[in-house]
Order: sequence, then structure tokens, then C-alpha cells
Amino acid sequence: MPKRVLIVDDEAHIRLLIEMLLEDFENDGVELLMAENGQEGLDMVQEYRPDLVFLDVMMPEVNGFEVCRTIKKEWGMVDITVVLLTAKGQRQDHQQGEEVGADRYVTKPFNPDELLDLVSGVLDI
Repeated sequence: MPKRVLIVDDEAHIRLLIEMLLEDFENDGVELLMAENGQEGLDMVQEYRPDLVFLDVMMPEVNGFEVCRTIKKEWGMVDITVVLLTAKGQRQDHQQGEEVGADRYVTKPFNPDELLDLVSGVLDI
């Protein structure tokens, strides 16, 4: 079964940026998946069971905190690494991320090397 990374962000340019950053992992058999909003992200988690999810917080309809809470707390998918990737960098935002079960909290603008290291570590590549 291929390793999968799901990128959930309502901004197309952010999805594209992360996809371009991670595209070399495809040579290692990693499948990159994209979702434009929280509900689509939840649907893809159920269908594909990704190993790693990069999740924006501020999205219409279902926000990233709600998506993370559903994955980790409601569905009990604790084996999926969820990284909240957001411009919301206040202490209370970090605390809320911890409360909903996020494994990591990365603020935008992010360091590309940090993301690459994170993916390498999580996927053991």
C-alpha cells in the first residue's frame, strides 16, 4: 500500500506550493492527495486513509479544528499524523490544536525545510 499525504487547504496556491515542495517524495512511492475544503478532506481521509494530513485551519464550512477533531477524536484514527498548517499563530490557537488532537502545529509562512523534514520523519523516508 502506498504512503499517502493529504493536503487540505481552500487556497489553490497553497495546495500547489506544498505539492511542488513534496513532489520529490513521489519518487519514493508517496501519493499526494488534495482537498479544497474540510468536508472534502474528511471524505478523502475515509476513502484513502492517508498517513499524513496537512490541514489549514481557516476554511469555509468545516474548519481545520473540526476536521482534526473528527479524525482523531470521533473516528479514533490516531495513527494518522495531522499537522495544522495555518496563519493563526496565537497561543490559544495552538492550545485548541492540542485539544482537538493535532500532532503538530506549523504557522504560515512555513519553512520549506521543516515541512520536508516532517514528511521524511513521519513517512520514514
